[in-house]
Amino acid sequence: MQTFESASADTAPVRELFPGIRLRSLWSGPVAHAHVLEMEPGTSWEGIDVHEPGPEEVYVVDGVFNDGTRDYPAGSFIHCPAGSSHVPQTTQGCTLFLFYPEG
Repeated sequence: MQTFESASADTAPVRELFPGIRLRSLWSGPVAHAHVLEMEPGTSWEGIDVHEPGPEEVYVVDGVFNDGTRDYPAGSFIHCPAGSSHVPQTTQGCTLFLFYPEG
């Protein structure tokens, strides 16, 4: 029988990546990992977020996320292929679930 692993975003370790942008690590496997990213209103990633070595999967849990080109409201799913890039930002604030299936 396999054992399930679980985590809560409320109690997950938090790391501030940039002012007003916090990463909460939920799970890490041999290659894949999962996080919650919280962005306060009016925040923007410093520089360009490049997806290497693998893709990034984004689900907008709350608020409105902008990838530097368009807005994605709560309930949106975004697949960012390996090698793609964007500048994460938000005017209203948002909470994202991030999954990296290949690191």
